Amino acid sequence: MENVTDRIRNPFDMRPPCERFVPGYGDANADFHVIGDHPGVHGGLDTGVPFTNEPGRRLQAALRAAGLLRTTGDSPEPAGTFFSYLHLCAPEGEEPTQSSYDDLERFFDAELRAIAAHVLLPVGARATAHVLETYTAQAWKTEIDMEALHATEVRGSGFLVVPIREPGEWDETHHDRLVDGLDTLRSTDFRREADLGRFSADGDPYLVR
Repeated sequence: MENVTDRIRNPFDMRPPCERFVPGYGDANADFHVIGDHPGVHGGLDTGVPFTNEPGRRLQAALRAAGLLRTTGDSPEPAGTFFSYLHLCAPEGEEPTQSSYDDLERFFDAELRAIAAHVLLPVGARATAHVLETYTAQAWKTEIDMEALHATEVRGSGFLVVPIREPGEWDETHHDRLVDGLDTLRSTDFRREADLGRFSADGDPYLVR
């Protein structure tokens, strides 16, 4: 099913229980869903767009080089890509509490399932742990090693996951590893779609994720 909307900022009109928040941004029918932690880590309180702080712009540059963005900046132009946060509200203290993450997870999950992207790109250890534990069949009982997981493919149940190390921790190799990994992925048939058209009277293709 396709989402019919021309809005790229908060296309599903999410209204969390807080005054300051950074909603999802991008293509509502994206193939790639970039998932961050919260605005205090990955920015956006001034722009209203995720990943618009300095480390976020480093990530944007890699995504553009890999063809997932047409432009970068405070209002990047997506190319089949959507951005959102696990915790879309601005943290009131130094770090959100676990109960706050738990409360806001319903907004993130609703948006993730509405987008129904083929590839999830969690950024940082918290987002990666949440995605692997919640949206894959993988059993992760040890500490998440972001250096080893960076730009690698992890197959889940219905999603392909490509973890990304925190852009603020990148050295000169991480940009190229991510671009190369995404280039390789996009050269394959990464879309997980079933053709239900064979069950219809006319037999026309009807692809669902």
